[in-house]
Amino acid sequence: MVEEFQRPRLIILDFDGTFTDVEAEAGPFYEAYREDVVTILGPDFEDEWQRAQAVIAENPGLHGWLHDGRIVAPGDADPYLRATVIMNMIFDERGIYTDLDERTAVLQKLYFDNYPKADTVFRKEAKEVVEALLASDVPTVVVTNSATDDVQKKIDELDPRGRDRLRVIGNARKFIVTDPSAPDARFDAVPETIEIADLERPVYPRRGHYFDLLNSIWTETGTTPADTLVAGDIFELDLMLPAVLGSEVMLVTKPRTADFEKTACAALERGSVTDDLHAVLARLG
Repeated sequence: MVEEFQRPRLIILDFDGTFTDVEAEAGPFYEAYREDVVTILGPDFEDEWQRAQAVIAENPGLHGWLHDGRIVAPGDADPYLRATVIMNMIFDERGIYTDLDERTAVLQKLYFDNYPKADTVFRKEAKEVVEALLASDVPTVVVTNSATDDVQKKIDELDPRGRDRLRVIGNARKFIVTDPSAPDARFDAVPETIEIADLERPVYPRRGHYFDLLNSIWTETGTTPADTLVAGDIFELDLMLPAVLGSEVMLVTKPRTADFEKTACAALERGSVTDDLHAVLARLG
């Protein structure tokens, strides 16, 4: 039970979907994204887009975000991932961008060019919770795949008291399965794959770039994985590696959160599932 866990000495939060209502804010992103897609695919891609979207919705765990030949997150986890997965499926159907490096560059450009155009719609409790965290004696750090400047601007809109104490680290590349920048015995112990109940594929926890960021935070704050609570909305991206390393993890759900993600997180010795960020505050006592 979460109540039996030690009080964390460090809190790490994801941003999109954890602070925000990603579905509510994605409209302008999709509009701009699809305008850019026209320059890549031409105007006649709507049927392909709709077919791909239907396939993903039917089994988001199996039809996920493909990076470097591996699925690294569910395909329906948020609107930004969904757009990338749809484009991957269309590229495959058309037999284009078969070079993985070239494809990745195209998809990353589509995402980073259009992410700043999304609305900002925070969870209703976000400001209250962030202010309470910043008023506590526990360091709080945002670690996100999105660009640092873009997330900084969104948090400036939230304008929480103590804003200057909230550090944001962007471009975390939590999706890249690779070794860290330097050998580390803790990472060496991370398995190549993990099997999750009700998921028809393995998951890959060895996210070396993410480990580098986490390790730098632990070094700077004088904390350890066991001292840390990590909260995020996508199990594979945000929580899986910290959980394997010994951190407490909290899955902050949204309407499209897959059941297998909830089951996987709830089954962990130091895992919990919530639909309200107040649960993070509760861990401070």
